[in-house]
Amino acid sequence: MKKSLLLLGTFFTLFFISCEGPTGPAGFNGRDGEDGFDGIQGQVFEVEDVDFNYIAADNLYETVLTFEDFTSFPVEANDAVLVYQYDRSIEFDNGSVVNDVWNLIPQSFFYDEGTVQFVPGHTTKDVEILITGNFDLSALDASITQNQIFRFVILPGNAAAAKMDKSNISSVMSSIGVTEADVLKASFK
Repeated sequence: MKKSLLLLGTFFTLFFISCEGPTGPAGFNGRDGEDGFDGIQGQVFEVEDVDFNYIAADNLYETVLTFEDFTSFPVEANDAVLVYQYDRSIEFDNGSVVNDVWNLIPQSFFYDEGTVQFVPGHTTKDVEILITGNFDLSALDASITQNQIFRFVILPGNAAAAKMDKSNISSVMSSIGVTEADVLKASFK
């Protein structure tokens, strides 16, 4: 008798699991993507000749770059804006390949006088980069505050949450399908 009830219960369970109900309501229309682009959408642009202005009242240097001056790519509230500072170019031993070194900021530098830090912040309209420190920055060398080069990577919110090595700009660009040839380049001046 127990086997019969178990068999009958199994039959009814399978019967009800295999039933299909009515189709639910259609979802909302999303934003149209770029035709033929698969994967994570993002953009990379580079700005050279970036100069910082000293603000004596706060003992810091500041520069603000407005996104629309460099790209038509919309920046949403949940997007991440990664800021990389150009450090130098490295030529390998064979002399044939040169690679650029980009450092993700915030980044600290240590001098005899104290510590200096490059710190980014952004809204949907612009990105602000500050140079802060724990000593009087008014006499900071122009090689630190003038003619800097930065790369900005705009990652949509879903990509920003993805597990990728964000400290490595090559890895990030590869993840979003951007090559060196795709980088938009502009001058701040």
